[in-house]
Amino acid sequence: MIVTATTIADVLLIEPKVFGDGRGFFFESFNSVAFAQATGLDVAFVQDNHSKSAKNVLRGLHYQLPPKAQGKLVRVVQGEVFDVAVDIRRASRTFGNWVGEVLSAQNMRQLWIPPGFAHGFLTLSDTAEFLYKTTDYYSPEHERSLLWNDPALGIHWPLDGEPILAAKDRAASSFASVEPFA
Repeated sequence: MIVTATTIADVLLIEPKVFGDGRGFFFESFNSVAFAQATGLDVAFVQDNHSKSAKNVLRGLHYQLPPKAQGKLVRVVQGEVFDVAVDIRRASRTFGNWVGEVLSAQNMRQLWIPPGFAHGFLTLSDTAEFLYKTTDYYSPEHERSLLWNDPALGIHWPLDGEPILAAKDRAASSFASVEPFA
């Protein structure tokens, strides 16, 4: 696997080694030893999630507060998304910065998003199936949402019309009132 730091060094783009021929392809989507060696991270994943979204569905920007903060390893198995991570670690030199990557079934890339980041994605294809591994369990009482289109963040979403949002994402907090990590 090839691991590349994004413009926010703690968010990592991971490109697996894919073996393909006329029959199709094979790759290890996750191997804990290889992940630790390639990233230098010692993480334990406890939950896998799978979502399917229609075109222009925007999910996020979500995060969980300590002690239930989540790191996420995300990938797309069908379709294409624009995936975003926003640094909400107050002590970080990149506090308030964001990084976005196109993840697709075709490019097979993954993104490691550590705890302390708000995360979301926009579906670019007709549909997309999104998988993510998390380092802690979902905890509704610790979950928060950051407003996807807050001008203070300036995220350049590649929108094709208006996004389709869940009620909690329409009512999300502005960056100015976000509950950041210490």
